[in-house]
Amino acid sequence: MSSENAWDDIYVLGCGEGGAGFQPSGKLETCPIAGADVVGSKAANLIRMAEAGLPVPPAFVLPTAQCRAYLQRSKGLPTDFAGRVAPAVKQIEKATGLTFGGGRRPLLVSVRSGAAVSMPGMMATILNVGLGERTLPALIRLTGNPRHAWDSYRRLVQTYAEVVHDLPADPFERRLAEQLQLEEVPAADELDAAALKELTCEYLALFESQTGRPFPQEPLAQLTGAIEAVFRSWQSPRAVEYRRMHSLNDLAGTAVTVQAMVYGNMGGTSGSGVAFSRNPTTGENLLYLDYLANAQGEDVVSGRYPLQDSSSLQQTMPELYRQLRQIGRQLERLFHDAQDFEFTVQEGRLHLLQSRRAKRTPWAALRIACELVQQGLIDEATALKHLAGYDLDTIENVRLLSPSGPPLCTGVPASAGVAVGTIAFNSETAVRSAAAGQPALLLRTEIATTDIAGLAAAAGVLTSLGGRTSHAAVVARQLNKVCIVGCRELDIDTERRSCRLGSRWFHEGDMLTLDGQSGAVYADRLDVITEKPLIYLREINRWKALLAEKPAPARVS
Repeated sequence: MSSENAWDDIYVLGCGEGGAGFQPSGKLETCPIAGADVVGSKAANLIRMAEAGLPVPPAFVLPTAQCRAYLQRSKGLPTDFAGRVAPAVKQIEKATGLTFGGGRRPLLVSVRSGAAVSMPGMMATILNVGLGERTLPALIRLTGNPRHAWDSYRRLVQTYAEVVHDLPADPFERRLAEQLQLEEVPAADELDAAALKELTCEYLALFESQTGRPFPQEPLAQLTGAIEAVFRSWQSPRAVEYRRMHSLNDLAGTAVTVQAMVYGNMGGTSGSGVAFSRNPTTGENLLYLDYLANAQGEDVVSGRYPLQDSSSLQQTMPELYRQLRQIGRQLERLFHDAQDFEFTVQEGRLHLLQSRRAKRTPWAALRIACELVQQGLIDEATALKHLAGYDLDTIENVRLLSPSGPPLCTGVPASAGVAVGTIAFNSETAVRSAAAGQPALLLRTEIATTDIAGLAAAAGVLTSLGGRTSHAAVVARQLNKVCIVGCRELDIDTERRSCRLGSRWFHEGDMLTLDGQSGAVYADRLDVITEKPLIYLREINRWKALLAEKPAPARVS
C-alpha cells in the first residue's frame, strides 16, 4: 500500500447493526477483527469489548498506516482530509442520535492515541472536541447543565493550546489559580458556571494572544487539528524515550481513536476512574482503583488531584464498586490476564473507554501468573510466556526492619519496596546522581510522563499530589521503582532547592528512605530485609517439570 492510499482506510466501531464490531468506513460488510498492528492496542481491545457486549461508546479509528504516511509527508495532512473523516463522523452521529457541530443536540468527541503496544501517557489525548460558540448553548439546552458545558469548554481550549499549538500550560494554570483565589475555593470542581464562563473567556483571549489567531470554532477544523497533533506526538521526546527504554523501536506508529464523549464532569453522580482487576504491586486478587467524582479522565491520570480509592468507593458507592468488580472479572475472562481499564460514569451510567494488560511489578507478575493458572483462566505454558520477560531468580520483596522512630510523613503507596537515596527535585539531577553511582529519590509536587528519564534513573519517587493510577505511577511500577504519591506533608521550595517533610526541612542531596509498603518517609538510611517468593517459585518449577514430561506433538510427514 502506498502512503497516499493509507488515507483511504478508516474503521468504525459500534456504529453497525447491534452496535458492536469494526467496519470499514463507507462499506456495509463487516471486516475481520483488526489487529493491534493495524488499529493500535487500544482500539483492538475496544473491538473485543464491544463484541462482548460491554458498554463502549461508538468510535472510528485511523490506522497506524496513516501515522506513517503523515510522518513521511512534508506538508502535513492531505488537503481533503476533513472530507475523508466526515463519513466516519456521520456513523457516530447515527449511532448516538447527536450531530457533530449541531445547534440542537451536539456531538462531542475525544481524540486518543493508540500504538500496537500500550505506552501509558506518552502521547496526546484531546477531549471535548467539537465544542464552540455554536455548540455550547446547544449543549446547555441538551443537558440542562451550564456548569458542565463551560467546564468542558475551558478544558478544550487549554488542552488544544497545549497539545495542538505546543503552548506552555503555565499561563492557563496561573489564570486558574487566580480564579480559585478570587472565588475562595480550593479546586476547579468547586467553581460555579459563572466563574467557569469568566475563566473560559480569559482562556480564549489567552489562546488568541499566544497563537495570533482565534480559537477554531469549526468542529471539523478542531478535529483535524487534534488528529494531526496525535500523529505528531509519536515523535515527542517522552514517547521516543519510552520506546528506547522498552526496545519498541520497531513499532509502526500510533493509530488515532475518535470516540463519542461521555462526561464524568456532570455533577455528583458522574466521575472518572482507572481500575486494575488485581493489585499491580502485590498481585492480590482485589480491585485496585482510583476514582474522582465530577471529573474527566485526564484529571485522574494527570497526578494532580487527590483520588478516592477502592475501600472508600466501596463504602460511598457500593453499587458502582460492584459493577466495576464484575467488569474486572469479565475483562480477565476476555483477555486472560489482569487488566488496567479506564471508565467514566455519566449520571450513574458506566462506560468503558479502554482496557489493556496491566503494568505490574515483577512480584505481582509472578503471583498473578500462578493464580490465573489456579483459576483456570490460563494454562501453565501460557503463564510461563507471561513471565518470559522477568528474571525470576532476582524477584524479591524488600521491606524495612522495624524503624526506631516515627516517620517524617506518610503518603499513598503506589509501588512496593524500599528506596534509599539522596533528594533530587528534577529529572536532570536524578540522572546525574545515578550516573555518578549515587541513587536518587525524585521528589516532585506531581510527576508527569515528561519525567520519564528521571523515573528511569531514580531509585524511588515521592509526590505531594496524585494517585496510584496516574500515568507516571503506572510507569514507575512497570520500572519496578518505589513510588509514594499524595504525600500532603511534602512541601517543595524549588527556588531554595529544599523541601519540608512534616515538620523538618531538607535540602537537595540529603538522604531519605521511602517505604513503599506503608507509604512512610524516613530521614537518613534505614536497614532492610529481603524476602523471596519461594511458594510461587516452587510452583513455577513444578510447571516446568510437568511440561518437560509431556511428549512433543507428533510431526506429520
